[in-house]
Amino acid sequence: MTDPLIALDGVGFTYGGAPVLRDVSYVVEPGQFTGIVGPSGSGKTTLLRLLLGSLKPSRGRVVRGPGLAVSYVPQLETVNWNFPVTVADCVIMSRKPTRLIPRPTRTERAEVAEVLERLGIADLAARHIRELSGGQQQRMFLARALIRRPSLLLLDEPTSGVDVQTRHEVLHLLDDLNRDGLAIVLTTHDLNGMAAHLPHLLALHHTVIASGTPAEVIVPSVVEQVFGARMEILQHLGLPLVVDSAEGVDSPRRAV
Repeated sequence: MTDPLIALDGVGFTYGGAPVLRDVSYVVEPGQFTGIVGPSGSGKTTLLRLLLGSLKPSRGRVVRGPGLAVSYVPQLETVNWNFPVTVADCVIMSRKPTRLIPRPTRTERAEVAEVLERLGIADLAARHIRELSGGQQQRMFLARALIRRPSLLLLDEPTSGVDVQTRHEVLHLLDDLNRDGLAIVLTTHDLNGMAAHLPHLLALHHTVIASGTPAEVIVPSVVEQVFGARMEILQHLGLPLVVDSAEGVDSPRRAV
């Protein structure tokens, strides 16, 4: 038996008004790969920040494993892409300073080159960050996270605003990292494109509605509680597919 990386016990959080989270109990195990699913305003990002440690719970407790290293990848929309920096420099800025003069060493630059190579963007090291595509931007921020050698990787809506091809690339990349032993927790509102492909889901609407595999969580009763609308769940290639049940019988159904 291994100890949990992080355990939340009866956690609540408020920014001063109505509670954003209430009575959340959740354990992140080593090697886990979880998607936190829910609409905007359901508390997903707040829960992620509690796991990161940048927020403290208003009630309950968060217990972190000793010496736990956590890295965080923000939503790409929150980044200033005009900041004058290259890909390699942006990645190396994420490292933990170990000296009074923070100039990177040859070893650190070699580590950056290695992680960029692993993520398939070594040829972009000298490129300005605003010149990257959406998929390349996500890979660069993954490189920033991995250079810190975390045990747990947190990602906020990692496929928001990207095309289908980029979404598949990010999913495959995260799956590879998880197979190498990295625990991953991400947020998403994309039930079909993202959540249905993950091994474990946590359905959140201010509190935990359900937890389990996609087949256990993406069911009509849970989806209606979380998203506030009646949905129909179909099966496609062995995966649950959520469609808007408000469409007429003879109308083309819209996947959500």
